[in-house]
Amino acid sequence: MKVEGKLFAILGVFLFIVTAAYWILSGDPTGTTVLFLAGGLGVMIAYYLLFTAHRMDPRPEDRTDAEIADGAGELGFFSPHSYWPVTVAAGAAVTGLGLIFGTWLALIGIVIVVVTATGLLFEYYVGR
Repeated sequence: MKVEGKLFAILGVFLFIVTAAYWILSGDPTGTTVLFLAGGLGVMIAYYLLFTAHRMDPRPEDRTDAEIADGAGELGFFSPHSYWPVTVAAGAAVTGLGLIFGTWLALIGIVIVVVTATGLLFEYYVGR
């Protein structure tokens, strides 16, 4: 996690430098605020990752003497035959179209996203 933390720290510092240059050259308060907040977000993520990296054992990605076999093992369970992600994406598409065509369609899309995300979350917690 140290590598990711350093990357986000570099990104945050870069965005702060760009913020200063943008503010001086354009004087636009909206863009300056957005760039400043993006830099702050990068620094916050970097702090979290670097703080967490000190509290846990180094991963194979963080060690210079690691072999490829050190990263082997179970990565998690991924459902091979689930239609829920497709329905969540369809609900997100309906929500996006609702932002264009009307609030009523966005509300329908939000309901679809909530129902399908709940179905995705509890897919393997249903009874037999």
